[in-house]
Amino acid sequence: MTTSGTLAHPLTGQGFPSPVPPGTGWPGDPATAETPVAYDASQVVTMAGGARSLAELSAEVSVCRACPRLVRWREQVAVEKRASFADQPYWGRPIAGWGDSRPRVLLVGLAPAANGGNRTGRVFTGDRSGDWLFASLHRVGLAELPTSEHAGDGQRLVATRMVAAVRCAPPGNAPTPVERDTCAPWLDAELGAVLPSLRVVVCLGSFGWDALWRALGRLRVPVPRPRPRFGHGARATVSLSAPDGPVTVSGGSVSAAPGGPASRSGRRLEVLGCYHPSQQNTFTGKLTEPMLDDLLGLAAALAHP
Repeated sequence: MTTSGTLAHPLTGQGFPSPVPPGTGWPGDPATAETPVAYDASQVVTMAGGARSLAELSAEVSVCRACPRLVRWREQVAVEKRASFADQPYWGRPIAGWGDSRPRVLLVGLAPAANGGNRTGRVFTGDRSGDWLFASLHRVGLAELPTSEHAGDGQRLVATRMVAAVRCAPPGNAPTPVERDTCAPWLDAELGAVLPSLRVVVCLGSFGWDALWRALGRLRVPVPRPRPRFGHGARATVSLSAPDGPVTVSGGSVSAAPGGPASRSGRRLEVLGCYHPSQQNTFTGKLTEPMLDDLLGLAAALAHP
């Protein structure tokens, strides 16, 4: 589904249809017109497992069409638009992970917002939740700018990466279990790729918390039993050394290997729970700026002991 004609990108002025075809010049677009497309769950498994780099993985994520309901919704929103953004083109495609390719901090959220990331082409960008999140990341030293308005605005994360567990904007911010599971191999592959440098994961909301533990389990990283309960300030520690050797990452999968420096160092991964900076949480005071700053400040401190 694509509108006739084009509208000017709010930063570059270049004209784009909505949704944006891959490889047409949108800032930060990881894909080209030749990027292969996953059309069902089995193809997601194959392509995520075979991605040779984060760049290749991001490109394939950004053109995925494996969930028909989500494809229809994200493209419908891109065409109909919110009235306040009617003069802008909408990205209208899945949102790839974004940030440092060797992060020490990883943020895991639920899914892009229909008129946020689905419009701007960058995760947690262009809506009220993103305003809160990036302002706090900047205050604690994990983002260069206090705002994240659009892909191409010069924002840069510092030793940090952010991903959504489900890469397309879902109706009512509620993906189905099947959609969650279909998208999971993308998260597994991205988590596996960054695990060697990772020190802290911040899970935004209970959906991100559950998605992270599921992904670690699928990657055969030993996780606590019973699974830790979510809450703001919840904290758990995961050992990245298996009993018979370190956990090593290759091609998005994790396995035990005998000996090696990780076994000697006993490297650990800290997992932190954080209320999602949704308008419902911030308007009601369930999540305040000091609470968010304290949590993300702790993540920054743990990442750089």
